[in-house]
Amino acid sequence: MSLLAALCLVAGGMRVEIPANNFTLRWQHSIEKIDWEEDYILVGAWLFLSGVRVRGSGAGMEPPAGAYFDSGRWHYRPVPDMRWTQQLRLTRSEFARDYELCVAGACQPLYRWVPVAAGTTVAIPCQPS
Repeated sequence: MSLLAALCLVAGGMRVEIPANNFTLRWQHSIEKIDWEEDYILVGAWLFLSGVRVRGSGAGMEPPAGAYFDSGRWHYRPVPDMRWTQQLRLTRSEFARDYELCVAGACQPLYRWVPVAAGTTVAIPCQPS
């Protein structure tokens, strides 16, 4: 039996817990209008970036060495020193499409949990109180 971790979304005095051991974060690059997907695994107090998919390339967004193209997307794993983080700072705006959060195969806009007006949203692994 595995324990289910939780992802916390924190913004503007709000804190929302979403049960998950892993998740995908989707967004569209605000300038290039290219879709990105990043897969994360919750590991204790850390987020581990296990893979990235990008639907194209643009200025400063070239796929790294080792990337492969399949089903209309570039797939790759970031270099090892860029795969671990303790938080994701998600800058949000009413002028760009909101992030989407995918858990257990179901994707929904981030505003389902935290309104865009709350400002920058921080995604972190929830820690027991």
